[in-house]
Amino acid sequence: MYARVSTSDQDVSRQLDEAREHLERLGVEDVEEYPEVVSGAADTDTREVYNQLLDDVESGAFDLVVVHEISRLSRLGPTEIHKFIQHCLEHDTGVEALDVGLKIHVDDGELQQTIYSMVARLMGDLAQIEHQQKLQRIRSGVRAAQSAGKWTGRPPAGFVVEDGYLRVDPAEFLHVREAVARVDRGESFAAVSDDTGIAESTLRSLHQDRRDLYLGGEAEDERVDEALTDVRPLEDARAEGPDLEELRERVERLEQAADVDDR
Repeated sequence: MYARVSTSDQDVSRQLDEAREHLERLGVEDVEEYPEVVSGAADTDTREVYNQLLDDVESGAFDLVVVHEISRLSRLGPTEIHKFIQHCLEHDTGVEALDVGLKIHVDDGELQQTIYSMVARLMGDLAQIEHQQKLQRIRSGVRAAQSAGKWTGRPPAGFVVEDGYLRVDPAEFLHVREAVARVDRGESFAAVSDDTGIAESTLRSLHQDRRDLYLGGEAEDERVDEALTDVRPLEDARAEGPDLEELRERVERLEQAADVDDR
């Protein structure tokens, strides 16, 4: 049985469980599983599990292949479902697809096999169209949220998302800011990483890509710039030996104010 999910989908185990239950009802005991988690942009050359299944079918290893969602094969190309079914039938292997209730067996007549293959391809095409429409709706929703000033992704280090909007986490922001400032003054990434607990790779990325954000309070993204008003005015920590005491005091006041609001 073959089950496939993309990296953005749920765990593949649900598909496998449903396929196992189906085979148990058929009384099939000798079962091989081919679970695959792939990027939606992958092609047939990069889908190792799928290609292994094709090779095993060709070697005559199976009498039947159960695919949980054959419609997903349409993402490999407009003719992939047809190619898959034909490949199986040519090597005396039937195909059953749980998502569309499709059953194509080797002993079916040629006309019946052809009709079933056409139905499977049509269902796959429809599923692909629905998938593209879903992606477009998601993209439109993200664009609309961003236009409204909402943060739609993972927040930068030292920030949190509250009610859809980016906010500074004062203590964490100061922690990151000091770490980046120490690197900026010449301390090694490894030493600062060991001392602060921030992964060295993360620290390198922060210093390379967001140095001006943490040390100068400068952000091109209006949503980040708006969030930084919580800790402004910031002394420019890009100068040699910056004094961070004033910012610590501001952070303490912000945390005290937050505690009062929570009560």
